[in-house]
Amino acid sequence: MIKLKRLSRKPVLAPKKHNFWEAGAVFNCAAIYDNGLVHMVYRATDITSNGAEGAYINSFGYATSVDGITFNRMEKPILSNDVGQELRGPEDPRIVKLGDTFYMMYTGYGGRFDEDWRICLATSKNLVHWQRHGVMLNEPNKDASLFPEKINGQYVMLHRRPPNIWLACSSDLKTWRNHTQVMEIRPNSAWDGVKIGLGGPPIKTAAGWFLIYHGVGEGKRYCLGAAMLDLDDPSKVLARQADPILEPELDWEVNGYVPNVVFSCGQAVIGEDLFVYYGGADTAIGVAGMKMSDIRFPA
Repeated sequence: MIKLKRLSRKPVLAPKKHNFWEAGAVFNCAAIYDNGLVHMVYRATDITSNGAEGAYINSFGYATSVDGITFNRMEKPILSNDVGQELRGPEDPRIVKLGDTFYMMYTGYGGRFDEDWRICLATSKNLVHWQRHGVMLNEPNKDASLFPEKINGQYVMLHRRPPNIWLACSSDLKTWRNHTQVMEIRPNSAWDGVKIGLGGPPIKTAAGWFLIYHGVGEGKRYCLGAAMLDLDDPSKVLARQADPILEPELDWEVNGYVPNVVFSCGQAVIGEDLFVYYGGADTAIGVAGMKMSDIRFPA
């Protein structure tokens, strides 16, 4: 059975009270290994992330690590709430690299009316300076990522139309076609029977695209699960594990601002090691890992 093991029982990134933009919470981060470093783009809020103190504002921060566990971060945000669709700020980034360009899909949270959240895209050459490209799908939608390479000559995106995971294709990153439902909730499951959505971008393996996803079950408890998608047609699910690969267990995962949540937007592959970064209870960031060779599903 595939299982993630925590590489630290303490958060690897926590709020900084003296930085107003990340004083409340840091969580739900993108991660990618490039040029000898783990690069993290993380979501931060100025006040508590559960709304208890009012209308929080999101920003994106940037941090790097040599070993994947100890991070140094910039003091200022790299994206803030300075465009119309992001008046409440950007949320939940997922990053892939195609050629020499980094592509980040994220949720633009406007807060101007009910369900004012849209999938947005930004690109960068260095992971610090980003060019926004605006809304990708003009519908209430979250949990989106590009695949890290084109498939059959097309850009491919995973996204969520609640409660399930969907896929779409594009030739120009503007018009998205062939929306196809990829994976459904399992109504009889205690951990992914209410809602599912992808975690970090799919990881290419010899057996298929390895997908870490989040499942929401009874009591709004968030866990992480695993599935394998076909390399040539990722709308086909080749395998899906019945049990979660990570569950909220530690105090800061269970008792934070949004209780009982482990939620991932990204991971880093360093040689044969997989580092999965996750938000614990919408409060702080943890890391768990496994060997790439341990990604095996029953026949």
